[in-house]
Amino acid sequence: MKASHDNSSGAHLGLAGRIAQSFIDSKLTLLIVIASLLLGVFAVVMLPREEEPQIKVPMVDVLVSMPGFHAKEVEERATRPMEKLLWEIPGVEYIYSTSSEGQSLAIVRFKVGENMESSLVKLNQKMQQNFDRIPHGVSMPLIKARDDWMTCLSWR
Repeated sequence: MKASHDNSSGAHLGLAGRIAQSFIDSKLTLLIVIASLLLGVFAVVMLPREEEPQIKVPMVDVLVSMPGFHAKEVEERATRPMEKLLWEIPGVEYIYSTSSEGQSLAIVRFKVGENMESSLVKLNQKMQQNFDRIPHGVSMPLIKARDDWMTCLSWR
């Protein structure tokens, strides 16, 4: 024989079971679900957004050359000391650097919202103040502002 269970009393259900049972039995549940879905669709449609937001991240290239030196020597004599100086500039968020045979490139990324012109001025001043610390064989730094993040992929 089959045992029949009567769930209508709700006596053996816990708190969560009683809440679930009240939603199952309520005629307003379907209306609440439809209203929630419509509100969600409305919020997504009305949410302002841009496909390509215009976030300006000031970035500056600092290039020095050391003709005739191997990449390891360039790193030790030019890249590392230059990185230490660049980290002292207020507003610097990150420094990407690379050393290759005869040259060193440091890409200085300033914090979002920093003014590009003032960032360039700070960087130029820091390099000029430490001109006497440039090791023998290292050229004067070539400093160039990046207009767009994507230019780093094509610049050599």
